[in-house]
Amino acid sequence: MISLKKNYDAIVVGAGPAGSTTGALLAEKGRDVLIVEKEKFPRYHVGESLMPFCYFPLERLGLIDTLMESANPRKYCVQFVRQDGFLSQPFYFFQHFDHPSSTTWQVWRSEFDKMILDKARSNGATVMEETKAKNLIKSGDRVEGITVESEEFGSLELRAPIVVDASGRDCFAAHKQKWKIRDPELKKIALWTYYKGAKRDPGLDEGATTVAYLPNKGWFWYIPLSGDMVSVGIVAERDYLFNGSTKDHEEIFQREVLNNEWIKEHLAEAEQTGEYRITGEYSYRNRYCASEGLVLAGDALGFLDPVFSSGVFLALKSGVMLADEIDLALDAGDLSAKSFDRYGKRMQSSIETMRKIVYAFYDQDFSFGDLAKRGDHLRAALTDCLIGNVDDNEFRELFDAMSDLADLPEPVEHGLTTASS
Repeated sequence: MISLKKNYDAIVVGAGPAGSTTGALLAEKGRDVLIVEKEKFPRYHVGESLMPFCYFPLERLGLIDTLMESANPRKYCVQFVRQDGFLSQPFYFFQHFDHPSSTTWQVWRSEFDKMILDKARSNGATVMEETKAKNLIKSGDRVEGITVESEEFGSLELRAPIVVDASGRDCFAAHKQKWKIRDPELKKIALWTYYKGAKRDPGLDEGATTVAYLPNKGWFWYIPLSGDMVSVGIVAERDYLFNGSTKDHEEIFQREVLNNEWIKEHLAEAEQTGEYRITGEYSYRNRYCASEGLVLAGDALGFLDPVFSSGVFLALKSGVMLADEIDLALDAGDLSAKSFDRYGKRMQSSIETMRKIVYAFYDQDFSFGDLAKRGDHLRAALTDCLIGNVDDNEFRELFDAMSDLADLPEPVEHGLTTASS
């Protein structure tokens, strides 16, 4: 039974990786934290592949041993496959970075997200599930709390000197503030489902994330999961996926299976299970990361294309940074927008680095093979990006080389604080 109060040190909207990480680490520091979540956990979520540098936030949470003992497949590499089935040399993380983080996992997000939320609870955070955030409570320009609608408690006003919006793609606060800006070039559709008994590659590649190409720079993801299941999805332009007479998701998916020999072979003896799911135009940034009494985390701050599995990594990273920044700000008695300037700049740098890699991937004239031919040092720098080693890293030479082969985006000033605008 929840011991409900009306005032907290911090209120977190959303119990995904960003919100639960923020709440868990703040509670560990002795802060009085409330996490409100609209659903009941465990709940379904896509995005099952972890980047290697997820290790460090998970280490802060004390969850590495739990994952080590789990049945989740180990992920040692990312591999790329041409339409004709030709498999490129995989990017083995351990060849680049000799550290336990070079082995990561493919996870069921329902289990993974609940694991972090349970850690928040055990650290002392209060969690209200089946509770939907409705509005921001504001005094002038300052956010002072939220109103919610709870299955158990009904309508409530809840207050705190800082509200963390970790509501995922709902972008609870940013939507109300009209901060959301879609990426003009990454207007993709994702269509995905699950297979039982699909083929897995031998040895170290058994748990690999595979990116399998389709025409016009579309691609399949192929992510082995526990229980002999594989997550298989397509990401492509809407005009490409819906270019025929059918709008039926299953027919479109099965049509595209025939367009990549590797995918066709790996699914030949498998049984499709569950529904076909679809989502679209999901690459966006929010104009600001923080205003007075409000800060954004994870997908509520922004979301890039899923090709390099950066979503969970950026969510975990933002949660760790926010817990530390909020703790310092509470000590200082200053929860203004400017207290999150450092957080905003670090997150903007990480997102911009990954955004350049994503743009290059979709450029019709670009290939990672051509880039690698220019020197092993460039392959090493690219691997740093693929594992999430993007802090305090200088990528100028990598991006100069990539710009010879692809049109890279100009940096945008999204995701800083209202104080720095």
